[in-house]
Amino acid sequence: MLKLSKKTDYALMAIQYMACKGTDRVVNTKEIAEEYKIPVELLAKVLQKLGKKGLIASQNGPKGGYVLAKSPDNISVLSIIQAIEGHVGITECYHNEDSHCVQMAHCNIRNPIRNIQNSIYGLLESMSIEDMSSFNTTTIEPPARLFSHRT
Repeated sequence: MLKLSKKTDYALMAIQYMACKGTDRVVNTKEIAEEYKIPVELLAKVLQKLGKKGLIASQNGPKGGYVLAKSPDNISVLSIIQAIEGHVGITECYHNEDSHCVQMAHCNIRNPIRNIQNSIYGLLESMSIEDMSSFNTTTIEPPARLFSHRT
C-alpha cells in the first residue's frame, strides 16, 4: 500500500502553514509545532530536510525561523514528498533495476504498474501547495471511475 509517513504529513502541514501565513512572514518551528501538536524536535528535523532541498529557507536571529524559498504555486506536493521520503514507488523494481525480484524475468505486470506509478507522480507533480489550499476536505470524493465495475 502506498502510504506517506508522519514526517511527510508534518512537512506538508508545515509548508501549507507557511503558505497561508504569507511568503514573507518568518515562522518558527515552535509556532508550527504548537499549532498542529507536533513534537518540536521531530518537526525541526523535517524542516531541516526541507531546507536542504531548497523548499524553505532558514532565517537566523532572535526572530528567526523559516520562510518559503519559492512561491506556493512553484512548490509541488511531489517535491515535498521526495524531500522527506526520497524516491517513492509502489513497487521495489520501479526505481531499482537491480532489485533481486525472482519474478523480474517473467513479470507481466511491470509495465502496467509503471503506468500507474507515472500517473501518481504526474498528479503529485502537478499539484502545488497553492492548489492544496483551495481544496475543501469535506467535499473531496474519489473519482467514480476508480470504483466502476466492468460488465
